[in-house]
Amino acid sequence: MVGKISSDLPPGFRFHPTDEELIMYYLRYQATSRPCPVSIIPEIDVYKFDPWELPEKAEFGENEWYFFTPRDRKYPNGVRPNRAAVSGYWKATGTDKTIYSANKYVGIKKALVFYKGKPPKGVKTDWIMHEYRLSDSKSQTYSKQSGSMRLDDWVLCRIYKKKNLGKPIEMMKVEEEELAAQNVSINNAIEVVGGPQTMKLPRICSLSHLLELDYYGSIPQLLSDNLLYDDQSYTMNNVSNTSNVDQVSSQQQNTNNITSNNCNIFFNYQQPLFVNPTFQSQ
Repeated sequence: MVGKISSDLPPGFRFHPTDEELIMYYLRYQATSRPCPVSIIPEIDVYKFDPWELPEKAEFGENEWYFFTPRDRKYPNGVRPNRAAVSGYWKATGTDKTIYSANKYVGIKKALVFYKGKPPKGVKTDWIMHEYRLSDSKSQTYSKQSGSMRLDDWVLCRIYKKKNLGKPIEMMKVEEEELAAQNVSINNAIEVVGGPQTMKLPRICSLSHLLELDYYGSIPQLLSDNLLYDDQSYTMNNVSNTSNVDQVSSQQQNTNNITSNNCNIFFNYQQPLFVNPTFQSQ
């Protein structure tokens, strides 16, 4: 919501002062009853309104609104400010920022968030307040006066509603988790493809494997059988190149007979060498 725009402002005027400018040229002027450079900051007690009602009270602003407001104490003998509003309260957050001008300490900036309800079970909203106060405020003077609830004559407040970033942040977190999961799966796939697992090839003709096979027969016999199988495959390849059909069939029959005999020999080698003596005696 756009506040009321003063008619004496130049076209295209934008009010974006720095923290130092707010202290030196606006709050200090207001505290010393001097006119500000531009009269666009109204005097209002912001704690008597809810934050969403304040833009209508402002004279200027589109996304942020400025106010001069007094501060009252919460307890008569204390220095704690009263932060209660109509339907909630303002709660300080973060650390106070010290403002300097020409290396001189001139003021303090405090950030507050508006909560709906009563403390400590209030519901956090998106309304933010930046409270500026002078380093030489008159709170100590008022504290000496009995019965006075005034803590500061004037502080400057900048109030705005931040954009609702809750849902986009959650979506970003979900996307980050999904991306992390994808990275983990990709890393696992890389480990499977190029990692140590692919280097573990099966043992085909290692010495220990041959020694294990020696239980079923001697190594020279196994080697001779392998050579025999290679000769048979070579013979079959030569036979396939001949043109005589009868000769091919006869050689295939001979080859099948040799193969069956060799298979029987191989299966005979698989019989264990150690036999129970009981069965031998029978």
